[in-house]
Amino acid sequence: MSADLWPLAMFLGVCCVLMLGYPVAFSLGGTALMFAFVGEYFDAFDSAFLEAIPNRLYGIMTNETLIAVPLFVFMGVMLERSRVAEDLLDTMASLFGRLRGGLGISVTLVGMLLAASTGIVGATVVTMGLLSLPTMLKRGYDPAFSTGIICASGTLGQIIPPSIILVLLGDVLSAAYQQAQLDMGVFSPETVSVGDLFVGAILPGLLLVACYLVYVALIAWLKPDKAPPAADLAVDGRGAFLRRVARVLVPPLLLIVAVLGSILGGFATPTEAAAVGALGAMLLAAARGQLSRATLTETVRSTTRVTAMVFVIFIGATVFSLVFRGFDGDEIVTDFLTGLPGGVVAAVAMVMLVMFLLGFILDFIEITFVVVPIVGPVLLAMGLSPVWLGVMIAINLQTSFLTPPFGFALFYLRGVAPPEVGTSDIYRGVAPFIAIQLLVLGLLALWPSLATWLPGVVYK
Repeated sequence: MSADLWPLAMFLGVCCVLMLGYPVAFSLGGTALMFAFVGEYFDAFDSAFLEAIPNRLYGIMTNETLIAVPLFVFMGVMLERSRVAEDLLDTMASLFGRLRGGLGISVTLVGMLLAASTGIVGATVVTMGLLSLPTMLKRGYDPAFSTGIICASGTLGQIIPPSIILVLLGDVLSAAYQQAQLDMGVFSPETVSVGDLFVGAILPGLLLVACYLVYVALIAWLKPDKAPPAADLAVDGRGAFLRRVARVLVPPLLLIVAVLGSILGGFATPTEAAAVGALGAMLLAAARGQLSRATLTETVRSTTRVTAMVFVIFIGATVFSLVFRGFDGDEIVTDFLTGLPGGVVAAVAMVMLVMFLLGFILDFIEITFVVVPIVGPVLLAMGLSPVWLGVMIAINLQTSFLTPPFGFALFYLRGVAPPEVGTSDIYRGVAPFIAIQLLVLGLLALWPSLATWLPGVVYK
């Protein structure tokens, strides 16, 4: 086999193994080791690369940035079990539901608030699917339109901080940025932090929410039969309603301010802010009477399961990256991207297209840990802003939750949707929102300052 074909065969091999249904972490590590042994037999691979595995694993174990992952997961699971989403949906529905398209607007705004306080896509989509989808269908909303709103709003936790994907991307891009600078002969490299990505993602995330709201309002105006007003919703008196809004909205907003405000103000690192969020979620659950031993036990178990999954995938991806480099895959990718006719613009477009297509078959975690370490140093060496690139990748990866046939948000909603809602309805419903995300991705490509301006202001 030609030396240039080994990396390609390895990448295609792991995709095939994943599509057969094998666990992600073992597919990545197992496929890489198999190719390493076969490559060594044919003198195409130097086994010395495998000697770096213990150091890489030790680096993962001692990485303080990654401590934020279990803390943010704990915060999200605790809030999900505190029934915050249920109260938010009821309150927003009372506020907007009597308007044309009001329920859709309510679901979008609740998705934004949950994204900024939990960041867990699966729990958000399932919760909103159980609580809001029957209500929307009962009041005459189009099934496709309703499911599209719920799926898209539920994935906002991918881009609106505190986001687990931004934590993982921040760690991976930090290593890629330092590698890019070393390759350029800069031996005192600058760094990019998770906090930089958090701040950079705020404006693009809000822009995405605004585009969702504009789309919902336009459909409600142009096709009122798809989003009729819910005239039968009960409305409290003004005083009672204001007290209800304060009781429901203020605690989550205070938690959001405590987490993001401590980062923006420079008072805490993202890891420290995650600890604040975890403690705040417990206090909020206690204030609502939802903090019990059973709740705490299940929350810890869920956090352990998610965290273990993330770190095992990280370990498998580390082995994959080492073997890929052992086959000179990084040099092949560098030569390919730098040799494209359009220069850096063509290189970014190609990487974004590949990530978008991989989102049809791979999870965002696999793409983050496998693809970004390979293409990140190449793109950053071309002079791109790491914050801008990270936000671009985050929005692109968000589509992996929505793109059929394997979008996880689609599966989550399919599992809780009523029988009369077909899978085709869900697929048709998310299509316009995928287009909206691609539109926002294009706007961010045209105006990088959407991602870089606020970090420049905050961090001077």
